[in-house]
Amino acid sequence: MTKIVTRFAPSPTGYLHIGGARTALFNWLFARHHGGKYLVRIEDTDSARSTPEAIEAIISGLDWLGLAGDEPPIFQSNASARHVEIADELLRNGQAYPCYLTREQLEHEKQQARLQKRNFQSPWRDTKPNQCPTNLPYVVRLKTPMTGQTVIADQVQGNVTFENSVMDDLVLLRADRTPTYMLAVVVDDHDAGVTHVIRGDDHLVNAARQTLIYAGMGWALPVYAHIPLIHGPDGKKLSKRHGALGIHAYRDMGYLSQALLNYLLRLGWSHGDQEFFSMEQAINAFCLTKINKGPARLDFDKMGHVNNHYLRIADPSQLAKLLFQFMEEKTGTGLSDFEKTKIQTALPHVTARANLLSDLIGEIAFLLAKRPIELTQKASKSVREETVRFLELLVIDLRGIKTWNTEQIHASLQAFAVTNNIGFGKFGPILRAAISGGASAPDLAVACMLLGREETLGRVDDLLTSQVSSGERIKT
Repeated sequence: MTKIVTRFAPSPTGYLHIGGARTALFNWLFARHHGGKYLVRIEDTDSARSTPEAIEAIISGLDWLGLAGDEPPIFQSNASARHVEIADELLRNGQAYPCYLTREQLEHEKQQARLQKRNFQSPWRDTKPNQCPTNLPYVVRLKTPMTGQTVIADQVQGNVTFENSVMDDLVLLRADRTPTYMLAVVVDDHDAGVTHVIRGDDHLVNAARQTLIYAGMGWALPVYAHIPLIHGPDGKKLSKRHGALGIHAYRDMGYLSQALLNYLLRLGWSHGDQEFFSMEQAINAFCLTKINKGPARLDFDKMGHVNNHYLRIADPSQLAKLLFQFMEEKTGTGLSDFEKTKIQTALPHVTARANLLSDLIGEIAFLLAKRPIELTQKASKSVREETVRFLELLVIDLRGIKTWNTEQIHASLQAFAVTNNIGFGKFGPILRAAISGGASAPDLAVACMLLGREETLGRVDDLLTSQVSSGERIKT
């Protein structure tokens, strides 16, 4: 039985975008499902547009997602001699021909074809080898059949038929003897033993042209599966305004790699109603027939929901390490061991309220705030004569708590409400203002527990002292 081999083959003319990441994931999963091999090939034949920065961004993006190839990345440019060899073989067997048109002649011939409403065809197509000049530069063109059809048996799109008469004689080798993408991709896939080509459906017409190259060499075709592209929320082609960003941008926004993979998996593929998948579950369930034929739509609300799920189920110590690194990259400064301990203790209590790592920073900010706490405008409105009086009485009860934990703090707050015959609304807002300044924080008892006795009482005293010193406290 032939071993399954897939490949992800990005062009290093830009970043690894979200559509490319999904293509890589589908190739990775399909190979894993069948116990096969998954390769990464950098298609850098366009040397004028390929950049080292883009190559680094693609490779590091795949590494972050856990989608690095099973072998070191293959660089297409390293196989140029092999590509030329195959072009020459196609020339010898009559499946290709040399075209000596100059740039000006080529434009003239194409213009005439447009005026006559026919496909361009080089006048050199049927020239016999002994009639060709020997001292002029030429490109090598594939001799596309003028009749008949080319049918792509696609695993996602079904059978797709192309009329040969509407396909041009594509260039395989440029005049400087450098290969074109169309030739290189076929040779590389064949030589690597690629059995399944899984890629975006914008390559569907390329499959027809590439099929003719396979036929010209007498090589077996790979199985094709062309995935519909990802569209924006408005149903239009994905662009930067929709979020067509590099994968690193999603990492920098605070998405977890596992969450992004889960979201991409379900973006155009489904397995019943299951929403969340471990990698093992995804590998076991993945198959090409469950890929939707229609384009998927990017949904940031859904992406955030998925990321929240992974924040909540993450191992606390691992999540803490990710958050520490994220915070240090954002601020450029490190955290003390004391701050790290406080944050790690707080994480289980705040992840439910956060979709991104950046949200978590906001949720734990109250822990790291320096005294005296500055009140937000909204929090300031909770500071009134009546509420200050309640806080003065409440702090006495808080100081009397023997064991400073969530249960004891909550019991003390409830007892205070009963004793004074008031609801939490009378004293809760000013207590929250004192301990967080109005910043986001969990339940009052939890927030006080996380801050600790000394810090909580100190922040309450700070607020009360500020009211006395400012003269805003009205004595009764």
